[in-house]
Amino acid sequence: MIEFFIKVYASTTDLLLDSSIYILGGLFFSGLLSLCLSPEAISKHLGQGRFSSVLKAALLGIPLPLCSCGVLPAAVSLKKQGANSGATAAFLISTPESGVDSIAVSYALLDPLLTIARPVAAFFMAISAGVIENIFHYSKNKQSLTRLPIVASAGACCAGCCSLDTGQDNGLIQKVFSAMVYAFTDVWDDLAGWFFAGLLIAGFITALIPDELISRFLGGGPASMLLMLLIGIPLYICATASTPVAAALIMKGVSPGAALVFLLAGPATNITSLTVLTGILGKKTLIIYLTTIALFSVAFGLVIDQIYILMNISPQAIIGKASEMLPPWLQFAGAVILVLISVKPFCRIITVWINKNFSHT
Repeated sequence: MIEFFIKVYASTTDLLLDSSIYILGGLFFSGLLSLCLSPEAISKHLGQGRFSSVLKAALLGIPLPLCSCGVLPAAVSLKKQGANSGATAAFLISTPESGVDSIAVSYALLDPLLTIARPVAAFFMAISAGVIENIFHYSKNKQSLTRLPIVASAGACCAGCCSLDTGQDNGLIQKVFSAMVYAFTDVWDDLAGWFFAGLLIAGFITALIPDELISRFLGGGPASMLLMLLIGIPLYICATASTPVAAALIMKGVSPGAALVFLLAGPATNITSLTVLTGILGKKTLIIYLTTIALFSVAFGLVIDQIYILMNISPQAIIGKASEMLPPWLQFAGAVILVLISVKPFCRIITVWINKNFSHT
C-alpha cells in the first residue's frame, strides 16, 4: 500500500514539474488578453450577422481561460448584451475546450500534434453548432445592452481588466498590473482546484490501472471513442485539469484520438452547464449542442488516430517531451510559484466545504 501511494505521489509530482512553467505562461498571456476586451465591442460583433457572429464567437472563445463553470456567466452576459443564439452556442463550445492556459499545458504534457488538434477541433465544432443553431433559430432582434463583465469567472472580475473603456487613463503599466492580478488571482482561483485534482487523478491512473486493461478497451477505433464520449459528457472537468488525465491515459495505452475525444467532450459538457444552456437557449439548442460535440469529437478522434498511424508516430514515445527542454531548477521554481499562488484558492475551497458541512452544528 505504501508503495502504491509513493507511486501516485511520484507521478503527480512529475506532472506538476513538467507543466508548472507552461501554466504560468498561460496565465500571463490570459492576463494580457483581458486588456483587449471591451463589452461594447463584443456585443457589436456577436449580435450582428447570422454566420459572421458565429465565426467571431468561436475565435473569441479559443484563447479565453474559462472553464466549464466560468464560461456560464460569461455566456449569459454575452446573451444579455445582444449576442445571438448561434454565437452564444459557439462561445459555449470553443471557450471551455481551449484557452491559452490549456494550450500551454497541452504542449507541456502531450505533444505538438494534439496541442494543435485540440483548439482546431474546438473551433470547427463551435462554428458548426453555431451555424446550425442560427439556421433554425436566428433572430435579428437584438436584446438591450447590459454592461456585464465578459471575462468573468463565477462572479468575480477585475474591474481594471474587463472595463478598460471607462474613460480613465490609468496608464499602461497600471493596466498591465491589473491584468496580471486578474490572471494570477481570479483566473487561477477558478482553475487551481480542478488542476490539482486532475494531477491527482492522473497519478492514480498511472499507479492503479493496468496497461493491458486500457489498451484492450481504449486502444483506438470507434468503440473506444464512444466509450470516452460516455465518460466525458457528464464529467465535470476543465480543459486544464483534463490535460494531465489525458496524458496519463495515453501513457497507459489509450489512443491519441480517444484522448482527444475526452479533451473535447469533458470540458464542454457537464450536468450543470447543460442545465444552464437549456435555460438560456432552449431544449432544441441543447440537442444541437450535444449532437455536434458528439459527432465532431468522434470524427476528429478517428482522424487524429489515422494521422499518427500514417506518420508512424508512437504517442507514448513523444508525450511530454516538450517539458524536457526546461532545466530542472526552472521546473522546480515554477512548481513552487504555482503551489504558493494556490494557497488562497485552496483555503477558500476548504472554508466553503467546512461551512457547507458543519455550519448547522
